[in-house]
Amino acid sequence: MIGAVVPAHDEEALIGRALQALRVAAAHPDLQGEEVRILVVLDACRDRTGDIAHAFGAQCLAVDARNVGVARAAGAQALIEQGARWLAFTDADSVVAPCWFSRQLALRSEAVCGVVEVDDWTGFTSEERRAYEAGYFDTEDHRHIHGANLGVSVSAYQQAGGFPTLCTREDVALVERLHALGVRIAWTNTVRVVTSARQEGRAPDGFSTHLGRLRSA
Repeated sequence: MIGAVVPAHDEEALIGRALQALRVAAAHPDLQGEEVRILVVLDACRDRTGDIAHAFGAQCLAVDARNVGVARAAGAQALIEQGARWLAFTDADSVVAPCWFSRQLALRSEAVCGVVEVDDWTGFTSEERRAYEAGYFDTEDHRHIHGANLGVSVSAYQQAGGFPTLCTREDVALVERLHALGVRIAWTNTVRVVTSARQEGRAPDGFSTHLGRLRSA
């Protein structure tokens, strides 16, 4: 079984789009019918995120941490206890490609770091967009790490000790630990996610903060 973890804090405006994309990816023929379970971790949600997730057939797990590391770790542990062999992580403001799960497994690595692309640059100038794109390497063998586009085998995840309980850069910490252990990591742009360029993110020093730095460059 493949498990997908989506941490969410008050994401009613975007979670439906994310879950619909995950459902499409879960039905990809290359998976040959392997079950995919989608788990939304409701982190201190006060809106309709949970109701929407249930309507899309996703499992929900409630935590009250306001900490993405805690949320990802809790979701991973729940899916491991259900028998997952592979864990895939994305975000509630992101849309995975239809081959997202199948491509991760096809790479035959112990971990996969994919790329993200921004779908809407509203609120940014063309110069700011160009500055971002100039510093982003959408290529094979890149070295970008995104919690919105990350996969790992359960055995490697457990060997690395799982996600640390960090409110930001929990994805970087996990991948650095995997690398230190000699885990085989695929750095690929064939595993793709479209994400938002919103300027008020959910995690401090996350992707939205990185985009915000363009304004002060």
